[in-house]
Amino acid sequence: MTSPNGRKYSPNRNVRYPDFDPMKPPYRRMLRVMEAKEEQPAPNAAAGASWSLYILGCSDGSFYTGVTTDIDRRLREHQEGTASRYTRTRRPVVLVYREECGTRSKSLSRECAVKSLSRRRKEELILKYDGFLAKTLI
Repeated sequence: MTSPNGRKYSPNRNVRYPDFDPMKPPYRRMLRVMEAKEEQPAPNAAAGASWSLYILGCSDGSFYTGVTTDIDRRLREHQEGTASRYTRTRRPVVLVYREECGTRSKSLSRECAVKSLSRRRKEELILKYDGFLAKTLI
């Protein structure tokens, strides 16, 4: 085939992902690297520590997504302004969603997937988790 400017090209050359993939390229790359590595326990990982994904509702209406082994401690850090720069200026924050993921790599993969969702999809996810709380925030 030839393009409008006369160059030859393959119609499928630029089709990298045949199925629609809403995930942003940086997250997609990160997931590929994480999936390629074998899952190995960290040397200092506490035995039985379960990793969780969480979403916070910020005072400006935005969402913050993160992972941790202790959601209560992490939420307290966010509320005190010592956890992240993003939530430091958007306090108070409210926990609107939590999900047990098991291992660190699974939780980081899930975090990438959730961060790549549109705001509308995140709101749907939160509504499924806790409809009453979500309706007061959204």
